[in-house]
Amino acid sequence: RGAFGKPYGTAARVKIGQVLISIRTKDEKVQIAAEALRRAKFKFAGRQKVHISSKMGFTKFSKDDYNKWKSMGRVTPDGIGVQWLSSRGPL
Repeated sequence: RGAFGKPYGTAARVKIGQVLISIRTKDEKVQIAAEALRRAKFKFAGRQKVHISSKMGFTKFSKDDYNKWKSMGRVTPDGIGVQWLSSRGPL
């Protein structure tokens, strides 16, 4: 009965509070994306939350800070994230 046979499918072990899906979107499309994630969470077992972040994309900076640092040239885009350029110069 499959006790030591072939696996029936694949499963992921997730911890409580672990992020399952992250998406980036424009500000005017946030409500559409939140609704899409709300519908997608019914496909997962257990209880999920849809959280709208105050950060810019997948960076650690808030949207206001990101725009301020980008205008000053302190952050440079690096794929899906950014690189922080210190005021101290290269090491």
